Amino acid sequence: MAIIEASSATFETEVLKSDIPVLVDFWAPWCGPCKALTPIVHKIADELEGKVKVVKLNIDEAPEVAGKYSIMSIPTLLIFVGGTVSDQLVGLVQKEKIMDKLNKHI
Repeated sequence: MAIIEASSATFETEVLKSDIPVLVDFWAPWCGPCKALTPIVHKIADELEGKVKVVKLNIDEAPEVAGKYSIMSIPTLLIFVGGTVSDQLVGLVQKEKIMDKLNKHI
């Protein structure tokens, strides 16, 4: 499954109105830990295809969305269920930790 690149304009449609849980990766191109997290996020997207939508949001291109969710450091992963944040992980986290959080919602 392709990872969706969201923007301020598409965030509501892709994330808030999704009928399945959404993992949102708040990142920026200049962030080293964000780059290290990318392959993990891709593996999760492949493994949970159809069960979880995976979205990346560049905070430099959508600062108002990052601000709305009080993103203070990146990478930050938010899990949205039914349009609301149900879980949050900050920093370079292991795949197992992300999967543990996601499995509660699928």
